[in-house]
Amino acid sequence: MLIIPAIDLKDGECVRLRQGRMEDSTVFSDDPVTVAGRWVDAGARRLHLVDLNGAFAGEPVNGEVVKAIAQRYPDLPIQIGGGIRSAETIEAYLQAGVDYVIIGTKAVEEPDFVTQMCQQFAGHIIVGIDAKAGLVATDGWAEVSDVKATDLAKRFASDGVSSIVYTDIDRDGMMQGVNVEATVNMAKASPIPVIASGGITNMDDIRALKAASDAGILGAITGRAIYEGTLDVREAQLFCDE
Repeated sequence: MLIIPAIDLKDGECVRLRQGRMEDSTVFSDDPVTVAGRWVDAGARRLHLVDLNGAFAGEPVNGEVVKAIAQRYPDLPIQIGGGIRSAETIEAYLQAGVDYVIIGTKAVEEPDFVTQMCQQFAGHIIVGIDAKAGLVATDGWAEVSDVKATDLAKRFASDGVSSIVYTDIDRDGMMQGVNVEATVNMAKASPIPVIASGGITNMDDIRALKAASDAGILGAITGRAIYEGTLDVREAQLFCDE
């Protein structure tokens, strides 16, 4: 199981939001490239980047920062989400050195787009499913649909999606613990490996996810916990490797 540090980008800075609210952000650094290096030094084997401005704009806004991180750490797998809604954007990110692109809003609004992108960019597509009370949210979590999160996962079961990033919005950035039950349900809903996101606070959450990882949990994204020091990236990854 991978421990995947998150770098959320807003106006070129590394921030964390609470429950996805742009107005409730904490700035952790004005140098995201240096922050990336911190997690590389701590033994991270993948990074999770989010273009927060892009998620609301519907197109990349912090693309240059993403490119700078990818160029500084060319051997580090990077996944990026936020505003990815065209083949041109995906191609540009992959050419910049990013390994995986996360399709979120567009996966809900146009599921066929995911199918097409999996064919065009085989092995590089992740679907981001963000849920509030089990229902899928879109547009930077500003809208909640009537689509069940597990039903959306089933829709992509045979498309060649490399993984699903599943975020429980109610837990995100709140340091209240990960929703293991919902994550396991998502993993069981389809054969696609699931990366847990939202609410991871300390080693108790990592132990709980690891214990359930046989259900198909590939990794855990962690943000606020590693910035505030309640979770140590190196310790968590070593535990998962045991």
